[in-house]
Amino acid sequence: MNKISVVFFGTHRFATVILQGLIDSPFVDVALVVTRPDKPVGRKKLLESPPVKILADTHGIMVIQPTSLKHIDLTEFISQGTVDVGVTAQYGLLIPKHVLDFPTHGILNVHTSLLPKYRGASPIQSALINGDTQTGVTIMKMGIGLDTGPILLQGTMDIAPDDTYLDLDENMAPLGSQLLLEALPPYIDHTLIPQEQDDDEVTECRQFTREDGLVDWKKSAQAIYNQYRGMTPWPGIYTQWEKKRLKLLQVHPVPMSIATGVVEQRDDQLLIGCGNDSLQILELQLEGKQAMDALSFCRGFRTFIGAQLQ
Repeated sequence: MNKISVVFFGTHRFATVILQGLIDSPFVDVALVVTRPDKPVGRKKLLESPPVKILADTHGIMVIQPTSLKHIDLTEFISQGTVDVGVTAQYGLLIPKHVLDFPTHGILNVHTSLLPKYRGASPIQSALINGDTQTGVTIMKMGIGLDTGPILLQGTMDIAPDDTYLDLDENMAPLGSQLLLEALPPYIDHTLIPQEQDDDEVTECRQFTREDGLVDWKKSAQAIYNQYRGMTPWPGIYTQWEKKRLKLLQVHPVPMSIATGVVEQRDDQLLIGCGNDSLQILELQLEGKQAMDALSFCRGFRTFIGAQLQ
C-alpha cells in the first residue's frame, strides 16, 4: 500500500500532537507543513516560531509560512504536483476554495467539539465557560462554510470540574490524533462516508476579545470560575479597582456568603462576594505591578480590603 501523502495546516501546541501522530504513522507521508508566520514576543520583540514549525524542522519537513492563503499555489511546494489529503488543526487562517480543492480528497479538520455544537473559533473556551461536563473531537471534511462540512468520526471525553483551557486543549489532542489516524485509510479508500451535520442542532461560538475577561460580580461564583477556566491563559479574567485593571490569576469558588462585589479577608483567605457564593482569590496582579499571592497583595494594598467592586 502506498503511503497517504498529506499537506498539514496547523500552528499551536494542539496541532503539534496531531502532526506528530502523522509523522509517526507508518502509512502517512507528510509532504508539506503550512503554518503561521513567526511572531515578535516580549519586550525586545524577538521573533518566535510557531510550535508546529519547530516540530516540522526537527523532522526535516518543508515548511511555508504565508500571511494569507488567498494567492498561494501549493503546487510550487509539492514535488509530485498534488497530495492525497490535507489536514488542519488549530491553523488560524482562512483556507480558500482553491486550497481546499488542491488535495485529491480535500482537507480534513480536527475540530475540538462535538459538531454541530460549537462551530467557530472558540469551542474549547465555550464548553468551559458554559460549564459543560463533556466534550469531544470531530474529524470533518472542510467546506467553504465555517465548520459546516460533513463528519467522518467523533469521540467524546469528560471535562473535569477544574479543567482550564490549557488542560482541556492538552487532553483533547491525543484523542484528535487517534481519531484522525483511524479515519484516514477508510476515508481515502471510500469505505468511510462523511455524514452531513444536523443543522437543527447547530450552536456557534465566537472569537473572544480582551474585554470578555471583565468579571460581572452579580454572576454566581461558579459562573465566574467557569469564565476563568475558559479564559486562562488568554485573555484572562479581571476586575477594576481604583481605575486600574486587576487581573485575577488564580481563583476558586467557595460556599461563603458575602455582599456582591465586596472584598473581605477571612483568616488567610481573600474573598470577593458574588451573586451566589464567593470567589477566593489566590493570585492577582494590579496593572503596572508584579503578580502577587493574595496575602502579599493585602499587605501591600491595605485599602483593597472592604473595597466595593463593580
